This record gives sequence, structure tokens and C-alpha cells, in this order.
Amino acid sequence: MAPSSSLKYVSLGVLVLQTTLLVLTMRYSRTLKEDGPRYLASSAVVSAEVLKIFTCTLLIFSENNFSLRAMYEQLNEEILNKPVELVKLAIPAGIYTLQNNLLYVALSNLDAATYQVTYQLKILTTALFSVSMLGKELGCYQWLSLLFLMAGVTLVQWPVESLSDSEQNVMSASSQFVGLMAVLMACVSSGFAGVYFEKILKEASQSLWLRNIQLGLFSFVFGFIGMVAYDGESVKQAGIFQGYNIITCIVVVLQALGGLIVAVVIKYADNILKGFATSLSIMVSTLISYFLLKDFNPTSVFFLGAVLVIAATFLYGYEQKPASSSTNKV
Repeated sequence: MAPSSSLKYVSLGVLVLQTTLLVLTMRYSRTLKEDGPRYLASSAVVSAEVLKIFTCTLLIFSENNFSLRAMYEQLNEEILNKPVELVKLAIPAGIYTLQNNLLYVALSNLDAATYQVTYQLKILTTALFSVSMLGKELGCYQWLSLLFLMAGVTLVQWPVESLSDSEQNVMSASSQFVGLMAVLMACVSSGFAGVYFEKILKEASQSLWLRNIQLGLFSFVFGFIGMVAYDGESVKQAGIFQGYNIITCIVVVLQALGGLIVAVVIKYADNILKGFATSLSIMVSTLISYFLLKDFNPTSVFFLGAVLVIAATFLYGYEQKPASSSTNKV
């Protein structure tokens, strides 16, 4: 019992650290003033997919006792010889690629704290898609938590009057609107892709690492096509890795390993601990945005909204243990 308990809290710490660092470093990298060109978000998405595929390949290599022949046979059997299973992942891969690009847009226009709270709407979209696509049933506490969630996010996005220059206010409002739309689209895509991927995982018995390689292959293709389509000229002029620095590399690594970390964490942490990790991440992001990044001025309305969102994350997982029907993964 002791090792299991310690693993829970280790997984909690890892999840809080990864979630918080990704949001803060991504926000910092998109607002950092540099002499040269800023790195391309589409390039970072493609780089993260390549790193994810490489990491999952290493994990499969280790599962096969570091035998190249055994790994090759497994990859050949599960990927090349099962084209139908492979094609099924094209839809979530395309949506995940869109979502990853949207997160860069969101954090280029919203402070980390506002983004963190608003992005919790993915709980709502995932719940709705779970009900419609997987036939899951939500308890009264879960429906109540979704109401709390919507109310909290509404308060966080509530406009605040400012005495500063009106033209600057218009630009700020326009930027915040772009960021908000990007987050909302990311929430919808996250909910649908997550539930679709869960449905595929339940229908087949392949390893999680193998599924992530299949997903990563499509994501790489879609991401590369998007990069050429939208940033082709910039790539021709300054290359794919233009504007890369240490911060950019950290963002790419955190984004690549993020999904894998969450997948491992879910094995040890229940829904309550996952909600606790989200709440801690929101609080840490808020403090760092205010004291270090200095791009966030909290108001009483924001704090009220944040409290409602944090309460919603706990309330949503409240009925998971007693309910015997199914478990929702968000």
C-alpha cells in the first residue's frame, strides 16, 4: 500500500509540474521580445510529434528487451499489416494537430492564468461527447459541476473596465477575443478527439505506445502540410528551426512528453487527484503570471470564477468511485 500511495503523489507532482511548465514556458516564448524572427508555432508542433514518435519507439524497444528484430516485427505487424486500424487514427490525429496549433494562438493572446482556467472547459466538451458517442451516464454531481464550470469560465472572461488609453483597450480586447476563440475551439477539438481516441483504444488491444506512434505519424504529416501551407515562405527564407532557443526546445519537449506523462499518470492517480493537480496548476500559473511574467492583474471576479472552476474539477470526479457503470477520462 505504501509504494502505491507514494506513486500517486509522485504522479500528482509530475502532472502539476508538466502542466504548469508547459503553459508558462509557451506563454513566455510567445511574448519574449527578440531581435530575430520568432519561432514558428507550426514548426514547434511538427518537432513535438517527431520527438513523441522517437520516445514511443524507444519505449517499445525497451519492452522488447532491446531487440531490434523483435521491435521491427511488432511495428511491422501492428502498423504496416493493419492499414484499417491505422487509418482510424487519421481523424483524431488531424484534430490534435489543429488543437496544438490553437494553443499557441491562445497563449500568444491570453495570459497563462486566464488560459488555464478557460481551458478547463474541455471537461464540459469531453463530458458531452462521452454521453453522445460512448453512451456514458453522468450523475447529478457531475452535471452540477458542469454548471459551476460554465459559470466560472464566464466570470473569468468577464470584461473589466480600464482607465488606460482607449486605442490600447481596443487592441487588448481584440487580442483577448482571438485568444478566447482559440481556446474554445481547442476545448471542442480536445473533447471530441479524446473521446474518439478512447473509443478506439477500447476496441483494440494494442499498447498505448504503439497507438501513440500511429497517432504521431498522422499528426506529423498533417502538421507538416499545415506548416508548408501557412508558413511556407518563412520556412524558405529562414528554415524550419528559425527563432529556436533553449525556451523553445523546452516547450517542444514538454508538449511532446505531456500526453505520454498523462497516460502514465492515469494508471496511478484517480479523478480526484487529477482534479487536484489541475487546481494546483491553475494557482501556480496565476502566481507566476502575476509576480514573474507581470502580464496578469487579478480581480475579485477572476478569483470567484477560478474558485468555481477549481470546485468543478473536484465535483466532477466526486461520483466516480461509487458509480459502478463507467469511468470518464477527461
